[in-house]
Amino acid sequence: MKLISLQTKTTDNFKTNYKHLKELITSCEEGSFILAPELCLTGFCYEKMDAADEFTQKTKKKIKKLSENKTIAITFLEKEDIDYYNTLYIFHKGKVIHRQSKHRLFPLGNEPENFAKGKKENMKIIDIDGIKVASLICFEIRFPEYWLNVLGADLILNPSMWGGKRKNHFETMTKALAVANQCYVLTANSANEDMAKGSGIITPWGEEIRDDEEEIISHNMDLSEVKKMRKYIDIGLKKKWK
Repeated sequence: MKLISLQTKTTDNFKTNYKHLKELITSCEEGSFILAPELCLTGFCYEKMDAADEFTQKTKKKIKKLSENKTIAITFLEKEDIDYYNTLYIFHKGKVIHRQSKHRLFPLGNEPENFAKGKKENMKIIDIDGIKVASLICFEIRFPEYWLNVLGADLILNPSMWGGKRKNHFETMTKALAVANQCYVLTANSANEDMAKGSGIITPWGEEIRDDEEEIISHNMDLSEVKKMRKYIDIGLKKKWK
């Protein structure tokens, strides 16, 4: 399976952002697993969150259609009742198969003042056509306790909008997550001027496929590499999902 990391800029124009995202997704081969940067369609637009939610409700239907022959993981700014959430959706074969709102909100970005926390129990491993997939959203990778929630996954997703000053932290932790869990990590970060970029794919062996100059970064996932690594250095992960 082809893993695709998108590394895009987010403008103030929601429609422009979606148009570009659609072009990138459409250009990817059938069967790809595509991850977009955190809130890539709207950004953290605290001054117009209702407008962002309205756009999200329309766009989710379009993304669902785009996923008929692909798997697409993307975070949306959305409203439920009176609260706003930063929510990851995974679309697969034209359906929503997973929904997970960000649980650990980033205080330096004023997230706790603007978003409600998602449920920690949704930070879990799901099965997608025999591949165990889990997600940690941006800031959540800093917390070792959350690594336990994704322990045993074959593929861990990390959509981010991670600041440039902490680029080394971002790249170090995403690599460490792959090596410690003996799995693939697919991470997609914003390409905006003040962001760290560093998007890409990290293999169970710690090989990093990253390119700060590209909007589409791809690598073929070989599930046998996960099994091989867990057999070669057995730390108990190969038994977890038998």
